[in-house]
Amino acid sequence: MKNSLLARFALNTFWLARYVERADSLARLLEVTETHSRDEHGDQDWQLILEVNGDLARFKSQYGKITAIDVVRFYALDRENPGSLVSTVSYARENARSLRHLISTEMWSQINVMHSNITGLKNKDIQLRRLAGLCATIKEDCQAHSGITEATLYRDQAYHFYWIGKMVERADQASRILDVGFTRSKKLGFTDENAGENLSHWTGLLRAIGGYQAYRRTHPIRLRAEEVTSFILLNDSFPRSVMYCIKEAHEYMVELIEDHGVETAKEALIALEDVKKQLSEADIQKLIDSDLHEFADTLQRQLITFTQKLAEGCFGQS
Repeated sequence: MKNSLLARFALNTFWLARYVERADSLARLLEVTETHSRDEHGDQDWQLILEVNGDLARFKSQYGKITAIDVVRFYALDRENPGSLVSTVSYARENARSLRHLISTEMWSQINVMHSNITGLKNKDIQLRRLAGLCATIKEDCQAHSGITEATLYRDQAYHFYWIGKMVERADQASRILDVGFTRSKKLGFTDENAGENLSHWTGLLRAIGGYQAYRRTHPIRLRAEEVTSFILLNDSFPRSVMYCIKEAHEYMVELIEDHGVETAKEALIALEDVKKQLSEADIQKLIDSDLHEFADTLQRQLITFTQKLAEGCFGQS
């Protein structure tokens, strides 16, 4: 292996990227839930975000009834929730701390600012009337981190592990949001003939992955389940689609092996190619009719397998 990166630093870099991307995705979902998502009674659908993150049982055991302010508190300030913003950004900072000799001063300084912004939040800062501003700040912090990383991180193995982590997390989040959002649309009867509800629902879903404007460039007239599903899963030009992210991760994996001599990543590459194959063979109409949840569930399990193979081959974990 050329200029071998120690396994623990490869692990730290991979998860630094994933945690920052996870915080960005959560901020988007919180914002969209507050402004667009509605349940069968026309109220804000706060259960949706709990289902996307697999937290429904945990939340109910801790808080009981689902209320807007408790969901926001659970995802913003709750340190017992490993998926909260305060936890996620803290994990990102701890990974960055271990990489001080590899990352730039700008990266380290910026993630400390982001960490300070999040950990300094109080209950008064997460009121619903302030939620949009809070989410905007978090997204800007995450995007600043991404931009600084792109501009300053040396193009070696660490750079590749970083962007592999980022793309895998982004693909996973997009598949989860589509899965839960589509299942919810069928349950609530948001069909293509149901224009008003359909428009609000699919607009919220696209905004949750930062894709509304991009979708409208290719579909300016209407929002339909088949087209939105195809866009989120398979569009080659949208940087948050599942296919785009998997292709990007695949390219970085190939470069990691061929250009940097990381032969131990080959098993993980094979696992990632399984994901790519499933996407390439997807029949959107069939998924719309019956199989989207099963497809998304398989996709998420394949990404877990990929991460496990990467951990075994490159992170010294079994």
